Amino acid sequence: MPIEILLVEGNSGDARLMREVLLGINNSIHLHVASDGVEAMAFLNREGDYVRAPRPDLILLDLNMPKLDGREVLTRIKADAKLKTIPVIVLTASQAEMDVVKSYQLHASCYLGKTNELNEFEQLINSINHFWLKRVSLPGKTAKGDVGCLVRPEKNESEKLRGDG
Repeated sequence: MPIEILLVEGNSGDARLMREVLLGINNSIHLHVASDGVEAMAFLNREGDYVRAPRPDLILLDLNMPKLDGREVLTRIKADAKLKTIPVIVLTASQAEMDVVKSYQLHASCYLGKTNELNEFEQLINSINHFWLKRVSLPGKTAKGDVGCLVRPEKNESEKLRGDG
């Protein structure tokens, strides 16, 4: 089953790099890119060119963008009953404590700092893939009737839980 990800990123170079790395490690991802907050909200609300846009399973959100910044996008997502269950990962260059605190106050699922070092960036994206796309049960991707964010144990962890390890 494909995983729909909306990347909201104002820097086209960062968006290209993210596409390259993400799709290189997980070919089940359908990556959609919005270059600013206005475009992101049009995508999420299926307006204009995005009438047939899929509902994202996960949103990767930069804070500092033109037109409508990430803080306002996050505020709108979490205030919308149809969108608020979509996990939002703030992925930004800002390490300001006030941005971290504000993002969590606005119910971001997590806050990750971008790095300029290619190897560290690839490791960061690998960790997002491993945790958010392989371990976490995303809304709409769980067994029928399940809702929420359940962490699936890795095979050796489940064996330990059963007493096999």
